[in-house]
Amino acid sequence: MEASAAAELEAAERVVMRWDSAGDEQAMLFDGSGGDRRAEAERFLRAVDYICRLAPPQSAGCACASVQVAMARLEDELRHLLAGRALDLEIEALAGLSSLSMSGGDRRNSDATEASAAGDDDEGGSVSSSAGRRSSYRSLPSIREIDLYPADAISDLHAIASRLAAAGYARECVQVYASVRKPAVDSALRRLGVEKLSIGDVQRLEWDALEAKIRRWIRAARAAVRGVFASERRLCFHIFHDLPLCSSAGAGAAAAPTHDAPFAEAVKGAALQLFGFAEAISIGRRSPEKLFKIIDLHDALSDLLPDISDIFAASKAAESIYVQAAEIRSRLADAVRGILSEFENAVLRDPSKTPVPGGTIHPLTRYVMNYISLISDYKATLSELIISRPSASSRIPAEGNEAAPAFPDLDLPDPDSQLPLASHLIWIIVVLEHNLESKASLYKDAALSHLFLMNNVHYIVHKVKDSVELRGLIGDVYLRRLTGKFRQAATSYQRTAWLKILNCLKDEGLHVSGGFSSGISKSALRERFKAFNAAFEEAHRIQSAWYVPDTQLREELRISISEKLLPAYRSFLGRFRHHIENGRHPELYIKYSVEDLEIAMADFFEGAPPTPHNRRRSHG
Repeated sequence: MEASAAAELEAAERVVMRWDSAGDEQAMLFDGSGGDRRAEAERFLRAVDYICRLAPPQSAGCACASVQVAMARLEDELRHLLAGRALDLEIEALAGLSSLSMSGGDRRNSDATEASAAGDDDEGGSVSSSAGRRSSYRSLPSIREIDLYPADAISDLHAIASRLAAAGYARECVQVYASVRKPAVDSALRRLGVEKLSIGDVQRLEWDALEAKIRRWIRAARAAVRGVFASERRLCFHIFHDLPLCSSAGAGAAAAPTHDAPFAEAVKGAALQLFGFAEAISIGRRSPEKLFKIIDLHDALSDLLPDISDIFAASKAAESIYVQAAEIRSRLADAVRGILSEFENAVLRDPSKTPVPGGTIHPLTRYVMNYISLISDYKATLSELIISRPSASSRIPAEGNEAAPAFPDLDLPDPDSQLPLASHLIWIIVVLEHNLESKASLYKDAALSHLFLMNNVHYIVHKVKDSVELRGLIGDVYLRRLTGKFRQAATSYQRTAWLKILNCLKDEGLHVSGGFSSGISKSALRERFKAFNAAFEEAHRIQSAWYVPDTQLREELRISISEKLLPAYRSFLGRFRHHIENGRHPELYIKYSVEDLEIAMADFFEGAPPTPHNRRRSHG
């Protein structure tokens, strides 16, 4: 080595050795103070460059020692700079990312409310206009990258990292970087509400608590992916994009250089923890009440996957995170399909064996119809996930469950023109009807059995009609079938409940012939009036306690009965009342006027004991 070069090397080593980390640890070259310290930092970097160029780390002696001192100092400077110059992360602004650019649209009001509660944001510009705001935001279709460090600090970090990498200290550089950024990422996720829960912790939670955590997770995941992880990726790119680094996981000479190893080291733990929650839900116990939150989770993950791909999939060191997220989405889809199938079987096998009082709408009917109305609200997602129609194999009762009702036949109207989802919804209603027929047989009174079916099928019809989405899926052909069944049940009720009463008002059996008879048997007529009174009073007493909850149906049913009963009674009275009134104690036989019957009809189907009426006696 020439004398001048040797002298320059010695001078460079003196510059480096002055900053030996064993000395004054409080004095830092890169402390952002500018002036003399900035000039000293630049002088130090030039010295490091000179030493590494003339005396690479493989050489022995003083040069090697000076390189080691320089690298130790640069590691300290990197750590200090990363810890000391980070900008404040406004979690409120990150929470606002939960409402950003939903690819499929956010169709549930609850999510929209949650997003607005988390913080309003302006799609086109900065998230916050607070005075003294130091971070800036860059808007992409769904990602907002936050500046985590000032520009001058980024420049210094790049300068330090480039020297460490060039000197063969890439792995140490990654470790230092991760030692600072990993806790920062973990802290950001905690502040967003991401909890450290194992799969076992999640699966032990009661559903009410878990449901609330899913809502919070969806908001937090959007903010974490689109804000925290995206910003960490950008930071890593600015510092390391042109440097040959390899991750600590890829130790050894054969490890392929990758500039994104620091990013992977910083965020991998937090990302695995974040997506681990969704994984726990995807493999948890399946039950019908979980369906809609699992769909929400699936939709949120589906919406995030393009961003997760942009952030992680292009990174050799971090692509496993994208793979995990995609697999979890697939398992969530499987869970949705499994829950729907289990719901169908649960509807069929509903074990309730106590008839509901008054023949009103069964709780199962309300539950099932409200459930499938909600299913229709998720039509966009479920139409993609439900790809097969109900099959015979899905309707075979479980072995050893002989008590389970036989599966009904599934006769779908024009199945080839329907979405598989529509076939499943119709199948659920078929199964519900089948179950309701079993429950109807529990009533000892045949008329009440028909009234029960009328109420329940009417409720099914109106739930379908009230939902545009559900009606579109069910279709008018099947809706007409349901309407026909409802009318048939109503007709069967009237025939069963009122035929005996109306038969009391017929002439058969009242006429006699021969001698000087008037042609009417007064004793038979008196018995006929007594039979009618007793039958009507019994019907009034019993059927006032029966309940038709739909007010319009209740009134239509009363009118329909009145239109048969009142004219028949009026005609019967007109033909035969004088035979009774000319005899003794007519009030014992003609107890009701037509108006009395009309007033009494108002008590029917109210679900309560009848009220007393002041009857106007026709005999005066």
